[in-house]
Amino acid sequence: MFIDYITLMLINMVAGLVLLADFVYCGLDGANLKRWIPGFGLVGAIALVTGLHMTLTWPVPGSFNISFGETTLLFGGLYVAAAIAIAQGWDLLSLTVYAFFAGLTAVVVGARIINLGQTNQPVVTGLGFILTGLGGVLAAPTLVYLRSNKTWRTVGAVVLLVAALVWAIIGFRGYWNHMEGFSEWQPPVMRGEP
Repeated sequence: MFIDYITLMLINMVAGLVLLADFVYCGLDGANLKRWIPGFGLVGAIALVTGLHMTLTWPVPGSFNISFGETTLLFGGLYVAAAIAIAQGWDLLSLTVYAFFAGLTAVVVGARIINLGQTNQPVVTGLGFILTGLGGVLAAPTLVYLRSNKTWRTVGAVVLLVAALVWAIIGFRGYWNHMEGFSEWQPPVMRGEP
């Protein structure tokens, strides 16, 4: 049996997307930006650790390591960098450029998951990747050109919340199923293996 912590990665993504939706809706006005630092930092740290481990060690079968590991690593890097940038009072523009490419990667991964029929629910999973990716793709125009457009920011926040809902459904279903599927699993040392 393999190590599977994709559920942790997904629920961490849910928390990050909810925080980002709140930031897009309320934080772009510049009021008390520091309140997002702990949340962005925590989400980023968990995503960096799990994404890096999955990317380097491939603990789950097949290309799920690419789909979930690499995109989580990109997500985590952005969140840690956002926390640092806000703490230091730096401009977020360079992060939105990075977010464009990370978001585009998520859109491509989502489309490919649907195309290959990967996961138990490829359309739902693909949609989660695509909606999450749109948040990254549209970050720069939102920050630079549409920052004062409350309607645009509301639509962006809703898209992020819908993405969070998709990942929450998949993540909590995963927890429900993993609790049963892994209930008899034992580490190799407990099975008498070296």
